[in-house]
Amino acid sequence: MSALNGFSPVARGVIVTAALAVAVIFLQSAAAIIAPVLLSAFIVVILTPPISWLRRKRVPQWVSLPLIVFLLFEAGSLLGLVFTGQLEGFRDSLPGYRERLVMLRDQLGLWLEQAGVEMARDAVRDIVDPNIAVDLVRSAIANMRSTFGTGLLVLLSVVFMLFEAPGLQAKLRKAFHLTEAAENRLQRVFSAINHYMVIKSLASLATALCIGVWLWMLAIDYAVLWSILAFLLNFIPFIGAILMAVPALLVALVQADLKVALLVGLGYLVVNTVIGSILEPRIMGRGLGISTLAVFLSLLFWGWVLGTVGVFLAVPLTMALLIALDSSPHTRPLAILLGPEVTEPPAPRAEESAPGGAVAPAPSPPAPGTE
Repeated sequence: MSALNGFSPVARGVIVTAALAVAVIFLQSAAAIIAPVLLSAFIVVILTPPISWLRRKRVPQWVSLPLIVFLLFEAGSLLGLVFTGQLEGFRDSLPGYRERLVMLRDQLGLWLEQAGVEMARDAVRDIVDPNIAVDLVRSAIANMRSTFGTGLLVLLSVVFMLFEAPGLQAKLRKAFHLTEAAENRLQRVFSAINHYMVIKSLASLATALCIGVWLWMLAIDYAVLWSILAFLLNFIPFIGAILMAVPALLVALVQADLKVALLVGLGYLVVNTVIGSILEPRIMGRGLGISTLAVFLSLLFWGWVLGTVGVFLAVPLTMALLIALDSSPHTRPLAILLGPEVTEPPAPRAEESAPGGAVAPAPSPPAPGTE
């Protein structure tokens, strides 16, 4: 950024904006490659604490890394098999759910017409279309092959990154001649992302377990599938808590009745409130360092640039971007705008204590005509 000092503020702004636009266009055009690599990098960040713990226990690297890789492959394979099996079973149950949903739709339309709403059954029939849910599930199952291919690419990338991670800092220092300030800034990025990803992963796991137990107690079909979905969607701020509840609510409604569906919704509300709104912020500490509006806009931006992976990684990517913007005086205003609320210092009082304990009088207003 020092090369921009010779330009006027307007010229610097135009140059920085053009550079950011070029970077965004490049990211979007190469999203098919960059998104899995970024996801792999954040998985490596999550795996950093257990690797560090094994290192503190004096476990050799040639033992710890293969152990972590083996556990990662086993966990990924088990999760994929369970998720696929549950999704296949849900697909086989769709015809029964569809008939029940059609019956509930007709009952709702009839009740609205009896309440005085004209043409309610036709309107409800146009709004509630069971074929949409059936098509979504079939499309998800049809895309599972490509999803597994991407997952395998991510796992392989994680393996290579884990083996390269121990010497990465020395390589960066030698390749880019990093100063002490630059190394501290880079360490700050890694620490912030590690802190967020580890706590968010634990909170998502706790959310999935609580949701799974609650649905199992209510005897809701495919409770394991909805708990896995809750774990994944909990990484998405704001809308994730809503999206995770929709499938389970619909299944509870068509499987049982409105009372059970309300109990399911109450369980989701309690779990997301306690874990997402009370425990997680308290453990997270002083917050994300991002304003609420910036978090919402980051969902839209990174989702547009990187697709689904961008939605899941919107918060950590924005955290890294904020730290990078804050490193230069030319881009620091953007970091301040995207950061948390700034508390203004208290305004000085009209009368302040003078030296020696005397009270300094307030300045008298200017005489008329002297301004």
